[in-house]
Amino acid sequence: MKDTSIEMAERFRSMILARSGEERLKMGCSMHETAQALVIASLKEKNPHLTREKLRRGLFLRFYGGDFDKSMSEKILTTLAKAG
Repeated sequence: MKDTSIEMAERFRSMILARSGEERLKMGCSMHETAQALVIASLKEKNPHLTREKLRRGLFLRFYGGDFDKSMSEKILTTLAKAG
């Protein structure tokens, strides 16, 4: 869905590009951290007694679950379980 005019999108892009690479990296890291906190809160709301392993699985599936086929997702989830 695009609800932003081309002019405003270009203005926003130029404002972002006016920042240093370091500032843009910090912004991206901050946005990821916020998204991760929201996902964790959502997972814990559904299951307050979530184990660390299930939390790791839930985070992976929420962020990357659609990026891999079922076989690869299972391999990654197995590796995450071993790493925990």
